[in-house]
Amino acid sequence: MNKQYSLYLDIVRFLASVFVVLDHFNGQQIVNHAVGRFIPEFGREAVIIFFVLSGYVIAYTTETKQQSLRDYAVARCARIYSVALPLLLTAFLLNYVCSTYFSNSTSAYYEVSKAYLYIPFHMLFLGELWNLSEVPPWLIPYWSLSYEVWYYIFFATLYYFSSYKRLCLSALVFLVLGHKLWLLLPVWMSGVFLYHRQDKFPLSVFSARLGWMTTLVIFGIFEYFDLDKPLITLGETIWPFKSLMLGSASRYLADYVVCIMVLSNFWCARYAQFAVLEKFSASIRAISSYTFTLYLAHMLVISMWLRFYRHDANNMIDIISVSVLIGLFTYLIGSVTEHKKSWFAHGFDSLWGQLASVFSKPALPDRQKP
Repeated sequence: MNKQYSLYLDIVRFLASVFVVLDHFNGQQIVNHAVGRFIPEFGREAVIIFFVLSGYVIAYTTETKQQSLRDYAVARCARIYSVALPLLLTAFLLNYVCSTYFSNSTSAYYEVSKAYLYIPFHMLFLGELWNLSEVPPWLIPYWSLSYEVWYYIFFATLYYFSSYKRLCLSALVFLVLGHKLWLLLPVWMSGVFLYHRQDKFPLSVFSARLGWMTTLVIFGIFEYFDLDKPLITLGETIWPFKSLMLGSASRYLADYVVCIMVLSNFWCARYAQFAVLEKFSASIRAISSYTFTLYLAHMLVISMWLRFYRHDANNMIDIISVSVLIGLFTYLIGSVTEHKKSWFAHGFDSLWGQLASVFSKPALPDRQKP
């Protein structure tokens, strides 16, 4: 992966995280309707970008870094848990404090009252399997992790095993995923496909830049005319299994269309030679390194803000204040989570070693008869 393309993907993933925040500014009424009309509601589209990027990055790292299964598992666990675990525990703690000491019960109190059950449940990312639909309190974006983590596991069964082991393990994991994760699995796997096929069809710089711009125009038309809505309706209409609720996968047909646009954009960007990005390399790397934290943490700030402060969506000072708080919280949390993945990697590597030693202990020799 050349540097210019890598920087481009960094910009895209950070902007996708910002779009999620802006989407929640509208949804949580941080801004009034007049302002909200000018804020793009691309939250769902941002998640599709993340899924495609995730599949692409996994394909890249497993091929170029020649990771073993142990390396792969440790890297994925460190990546996810370095941010998700501290914020998950913080969300439960804040909800407990609000419900206990401020007489301010939250809608997710049933989870807080059974934290011994729901914290492990969310640590295992079980919230979207089959008909389940659970997210931790004040961590709405967490739902996508319940897709992505299981896609990591499914990919591992295909990549690191062979013969009957691959067949049995992948079939088992596939059954665990359930219908919602099946529907969006092609989106994630499309990133893997793009990585392995992007060099098969090279483009000239002019064609790549023209194609890149065309994908943005098509995406703009798609969003401006709300062309996703009839696709959502169609997807729900043709879904034949009424007892299997679509839930977070209800937009699957629209997601496929957005996925094609994202794939086309990335393919064109691969050959577009955006050399200007190298001038801002340090800044792009620094900002994008907080992407995951921003994506997950901003709803904690918004939820606390709305619970303890009488927010005025017409007051620009209030809007700026909550935006600054999100930025500060993301920086502080990211500095001790996303930027400290090596701590988590060391811990998970040690844990893997201990488990491996337990399961690989040789059997004790039989006692010899006198």
